[in-house]
Amino acid sequence: MDNRLSESAENFTWLVSNFVSEVPGAEHAIVVSSDGLLLTASRGFPEEHAEQLAAIVSGLQSLAEGTARMFAKGDSEQLILRMKRGYLFVMSISDGSSLAVLTSKDADMKIVAYQMTLLVENAGHVLTPQLRSELREVIR
Repeated sequence: MDNRLSESAENFTWLVSNFVSEVPGAEHAIVVSSDGLLLTASRGFPEEHAEQLAAIVSGLQSLAEGTARMFAKGDSEQLILRMKRGYLFVMSISDGSSLAVLTSKDADMKIVAYQMTLLVENAGHVLTPQLRSELREVIR
């Protein structure tokens, strides 16, 4: 863990990494701010790839939110991108922030989605403006 992080930030980054180690099929996870900046990534995910994924997630979220508004379907809650060798799950956290998880192709979609929901419900409230600001400074 980074010594520059507060206890709250360390706990939040630990939760994201722990999610990957505990959820079968989860390979990497990131948290992206509403403006598309990477806030944290799971251990072992190269920063270059995490930042690229943050930009992708930001674009996907923007498209989903625009679509939901256009057709008056309420807020976008979750996106699932199915690929030949895995999935990308994206779930809104708070203030436009998102949790994104890359999984293997054999991941159980229901379990991943359920565990993401639990993480967002149990830890989303700690993603305060102060914590987001702190995490942005460390990533730079």
